[in-house]
This record gives sequence, C-alpha cells and structure tokens, in this order.
Amino acid sequence: MSTLWESRYSLRARESKSSAIRELLKLSERPGLISFAGGLPAAEVFPVQRFQEACQKVLATNAGPALQYGATEGYEPLREMIARHMARYAILATVENVLVTSGSQQALDLIGKLLINSGDRVLVEAPTYLGALQAFNGYGAQYLSVPIDDDGLRTELLEASLRLGPKFMYILPNFQNPAGVTLSQERRHQLIGLADKYGIPIVEDDPYGQLRYEGEHLAPLVVLDRENLRRDNGFSIGNVIYLSTFSKTLAPGLRLGWIVAPPKIISKLVQLKQAADLHTSTFAQYVAFEVARGGFLDQHVKLIRGVYRERRDVMLQALKEFFPPEVTWTRPQGGLFLWVTLPEGMDSQSLFQSALAENVAFVPGDSFYAGNGPESCRHLRLNFSYPNPEQIREGIRRLAVAVKRQLSTSPCEVAC
Repeated sequence: MSTLWESRYSLRARESKSSAIRELLKLSERPGLISFAGGLPAAEVFPVQRFQEACQKVLATNAGPALQYGATEGYEPLREMIARHMARYAILATVENVLVTSGSQQALDLIGKLLINSGDRVLVEAPTYLGALQAFNGYGAQYLSVPIDDDGLRTELLEASLRLGPKFMYILPNFQNPAGVTLSQERRHQLIGLADKYGIPIVEDDPYGQLRYEGEHLAPLVVLDRENLRRDNGFSIGNVIYLSTFSKTLAPGLRLGWIVAPPKIISKLVQLKQAADLHTSTFAQYVAFEVARGGFLDQHVKLIRGVYRERRDVMLQALKEFFPPEVTWTRPQGGLFLWVTLPEGMDSQSLFQSALAENVAFVPGDSFYAGNGPESCRHLRLNFSYPNPEQIREGIRRLAVAVKRQLSTSPCEVAC
C-alpha cells in the first residue's frame, strides 16, 4: 500500500533506482565474505596520523573560518593547490577554473544539471561508470554507447554516434571504471579531433590518473584539446571539462572532488551548486589542504601505488593460476579494477549467486551498461585495492570454484 507521501513522488523520484554497487557493499558486513565489489581504497593506506595533526592545527589556528560557511567555489588555498598540482600534468588552470565539489559524484550531478534536458543524448563508453549513469538518469538522459577494447574507446566506431548529435561525451581515459583499460595516445588524438569536427564537447573523468603502476603517463584529453587545436594557454575556451577527486589519493570520507572548466562554466556551476548545498564542507577543505601541503600528497601517492601494484599483481597471478582458460580478463596499468569476460553461455548474474555460496562477491557487468544487451551479461568487475593480498588470493580461488561450476549454464537472455 502506498503512503500519502509516495503518491506525491515526482516522476524523477519514482524512476530513480538504488546503486547496484551500494547495495552490494552491504554484503561486506557478512562474516567471512571476501568482497571484490566496491571501489574502496585500502583503509591501511589512509594517513591517519597526518589527519589527526591537520585537524588539531586547523582547530588551533583557523577554527573560526574552518567551522563557518564558506565560498561556493571552495577554499581558495585548496583550489590554488589543485591548480598547481594539475600543472605537473600540463593542465594549465588558475583558481578561477576550479570548483570544489562534495565528491566527484556531485561533480557528475552538477554536469547533468548544467547540460542535460530530458531526452538529450549523452555518448558513453560501453561499459561505463555506473555512478555517472545514475547522475545523468536523474535528468532524463538517453544514451549512445560506443564499445571499448584493451586500448579504450573504439574511436573508429565513433562517428556514426557523433552524427546523431549527442549533447556531450562522457569519457574515462585512464584505468577506466569498470574495465581498467586506458585510452591509447593515438585514440586520444583521434577523439579530440572528432570532438572538434562535430562540435561535441567532452567531460573527462579522471579519478585514477595518478594511480599508474607501469608505463608512461599519457596526456589528459584537456591538454590535447589545448595543444592540438591551438587554443590559448588556459581555460578561457575549450571542448573539455575535467573532473577529479581526492577520494582515491587521500580518503573518500572527505567527499572532496573538483571540476576544471572555463570561468563562465564555473560561474554557472556555482549557481547550481548554491541551490544544492551552498558549499562543500569548509572544515574538510581546510583539513585536506593541511594534509596535502608540503609535498605530502606526492609522497603518499607513491605509497599507494606500491600497495595497489602488489595487489593487482597478486590478483592477476591468482586469476592465471585458478581460472579456467575459457575466461579472459584485462590487465590494467593502474587504477582499482579489472574486467573479466566469461565465455558464451555464462551469465554473471547467475555466477554472482553461485559466488555468494562460496562467500565471495563481485559486481555483475550489466550494471555498467546504459542498455542491457546479451554482451553485458558476460562480464564482471573485480576490485583489487581493498582486500589484502591473502584475501585476494583466497577470494579468486573461491570465485574460480563458482566459475567452474557455472560453465555449463544456459546462455543468458537479452534482459538478464
């Protein structure tokens, strides 16, 4: 029976759905379960002592402003630090180009508010980040999906979708969530050229760019947009809006992300953010600034890379050792995830139930597709950053038991 309130829900609220990942994270409380489901950083690498010292310093020296309302754009010293840090990757921004958000999820929501009218098309990778689909769904987005492979978005398939006039492209070029693949240098240039040719802007989401464990750094799309198309040295114009976060380098509990865009776009985003939350937590911004300053963030990222590189390698070795040859997976050069492809006739949703019987969890791949086709049934995302090496090895062994049990299951249905 519906309540009086439920009968008054907006259409947007009625159509909203829970995140599959957030629901799966509840399973992590189950005794003995090993979870590869969430995109969680390892709690062991949180710089707890540094946070304790930062909180004490902020409260001792800046308690008044840190506990007060703040500017919607964000704490200016933190925005300046973000701009300086991005300059190392040739992203030339000033403080006027940076908006601090309550996590990168709010950044995605603000992008949806800024750009999407109900029925507008958004071009996404197939698969793509579930959180972006959730954010954009709330504004009535329709999707044009372009497949990826081991070199990222298949740019040779892009033009047919661009001709249909999407409002923008949403791209994760580095260690993509969920697949862990990285857009190659050649395809980055092709993507920027096609965006310019068809006049379709790009939202570049880069939460994992600093977490590279091997190989050479590749220029961000926002940099190639400036260099290839001879734009000015800053962010007064450009085809790319850039997003990133402190969630993977400091701690997700801070809920601190940022948007980098031309000043006129930042001004409009500020207006939209004011209606949402006035501003991101002032105290969290002061603390993050104190934690990250003095070169600490650079040193801490090096520590994280070493820990996660080891865990990635343990997972890759365990997959090689325990999984049957019919199953394949990506080999990410960084980030938090890898992507498993099951043989034809297997269904990741059925496998998930079988895996739970072995006390191991993952995210079925169909959650990451804008549309549910037969191909989406055959994938699963595994996270290697959160469980320790021993748990990774045991969890993959358990998952392999479930995989072998399911190898003879019937082919998945289109609406799996």
